[in-house]
Amino acid sequence: MENGGILNQSHFTVGFLEISSSILTTWLVMLLLTLISLVLTRSRFATSLNVRTVLESVVTAMRNSVSDVLPDHTELVFPFISTLWVFILAANLVGLIPGLSSPTSDLSVTTSLAILTFLSVHWFGIRAEGLKSYLGHYLKPSPFLLPFQLLSEVSRTIALAVRLFGNIMSLEFTALLVVFIAGFLVPIPILMLHIIEAVIQAYIFGILALMYIAGGIQAQVLRNEKEEKHANDE
Repeated sequence: MENGGILNQSHFTVGFLEISSSILTTWLVMLLLTLISLVLTRSRFATSLNVRTVLESVVTAMRNSVSDVLPDHTELVFPFISTLWVFILAANLVGLIPGLSSPTSDLSVTTSLAILTFLSVHWFGIRAEGLKSYLGHYLKPSPFLLPFQLLSEVSRTIALAVRLFGNIMSLEFTALLVVFIAGFLVPIPILMLHIIEAVIQAYIFGILALMYIAGGIQAQVLRNEKEEKHANDE
């Protein structure tokens, strides 16, 4: 929640690329998640009954959430959505570490996540229905609606980025303001607020991404079923 840390003030360039504090923190989050994954999957720590039970419960809950929306494509979509949930949650919570701020409080980071979601919608749609069949739905029911469909996709991508950025940034700003005014007499409620909001925002982003992917896949599936039924009736 603090913005005065050494990492938050560091900026350097690699060639023509500028490496900001948000990028460094994002790399740190990815490194930590990778190390945690290795520990949980390749060490005796993972064989502990309690640890295994917790991990299985979390994975099952995420899988069920995906299955409720896309029962026929759960195995296809689950790895992406679950990774999105875990990464965003970790990125939101890293702001609790003194000297660091959440990379998701940077609009460039949330925009990258939103663009990744935008691309994933088309990737999974093409994987599920084929390139020609998937792209064809943009011209239905009328080719004149193509600009509006493209505008809708761009606007929801922007909204996805701004929503996460605005919520995390306002959360960190509010926490800093409260601590500045009230001192450190109320750290526990602030920490609890940050944790709860971090979980909620990670879940919302992931579930919206899931709904967008499901919309692209299911809309085409329903359209194909309707066309098959019409052909059979004839």
